[in-house]
Amino acid sequence: MAKIIGITGPSGAGKSLLCEYISKAGIPCINADELYHSMLIPPSRCLEAIKNTFGDGVIAPDGTLDRRALSACVFNNESKLELLNRTVLPIVIEEVKKIIDTLSRDGHPAVAVDAPTLIESGFYLECDKVIAVIAPEETRIERIEERDGISHELAELRTNAQKPNAFYESAADITLINDGKLSSFEACARELINDLKKL
Repeated sequence: MAKIIGITGPSGAGKSLLCEYISKAGIPCINADELYHSMLIPPSRCLEAIKNTFGDGVIAPDGTLDRRALSACVFNNESKLELLNRTVLPIVIEEVKKIIDTLSRDGHPAVAVDAPTLIESGFYLECDKVIAVIAPEETRIERIEERDGISHELAELRTNAQKPNAFYESAADITLINDGKLSSFEACARELINDLKKL
């Protein structure tokens, strides 16, 4: 069975950049967010679960997910967000495990899983190594603003709605700080990858 490397952290911290380095080093990386979005194309078990939990109001007339309506429902509402996580995360994790099994059978000794909700899902407990990627709040706000083409105020709102860095650090075996010094982060990533290859 392949060793499982869990990668988590808040939006704008640099998880995707770390995963790029890991993928280039030959370790396959599963992006849980991308997988989740691919699982929302109807007919979809995940979409049905969301509809059953939150009602027809989050479904667009064409039968797809109305992301804006769902975001409005859970944004800044911790109990609704937890309900959404309880609804979809078990389904997504089940699919992640199937992909890991396939990659293991193909002979890969390790697989990375990039998941912002790695801790909330409980899947971090099944990982052989958990890596948190964090960054200063203002740095994250600037990155989200640039990446998503949104205002500073909206990027700040998104950042404030997320868990603090300490939440991710508390469950991690290794924490990487991506504070904007790319050469420093790249050097830490290379060292990390060398260690991961010894798992």
